[in-house]
Amino acid sequence: MIPTDPIHELNQNELMQILKKEASNVGIMDIMKASTFISEDAKYVPGSYRKEYLNSYTEAFITKLKVLKDDKKDYTEQVDSKKLQEAVNLLNEQEIQVEAGEGFDPNFFRIYKIISIYTTFILAESVHPPGTPFPGGFNVKYENGTYLCPVKENQKDNPGAVCGFCIAEQDPDFL
Repeated sequence: MIPTDPIHELNQNELMQILKKEASNVGIMDIMKASTFISEDAKYVPGSYRKEYLNSYTEAFITKLKVLKDDKKDYTEQVDSKKLQEAVNLLNEQEIQVEAGEGFDPNFFRIYKIISIYTTFILAESVHPPGTPFPGGFNVKYENGTYLCPVKENQKDNPGAVCGFCIAEQDPDFL
């Protein structure tokens, strides 16, 4: 994916080309296995919001893979190489756990890595789209140009989450 050695200055178009190359290596069988993982994972989500959960995760990761592949916009901003390096380091640490059989399915994780970087550093959106449900009936919101997450503060140091580099801010209603 993205080089693991110190990341040099990239603009968004250069980063997007790297991500598109990675996305082109994700085939239909990978997508089907990732979708199965999401469905299996949803078994543990309370029935009251299981459908929302499935829709949200499918939109956030599976559908967004096609969005990336088809993205022809011209992004001209420089990428914050320090933040990108931190994100890549976190994702690489998570990948070690995935390869050891912990956490995500490897097929889903591959998509998760690509889309987390794309969403954060190219689209400047929160990794979880507005409406993503969390336990307790809370969800990600988009208000006045800001993404608000009900769990950001509690998860930002979680080594198994992408909250540490996601652009969403803590929803003040849930402090």
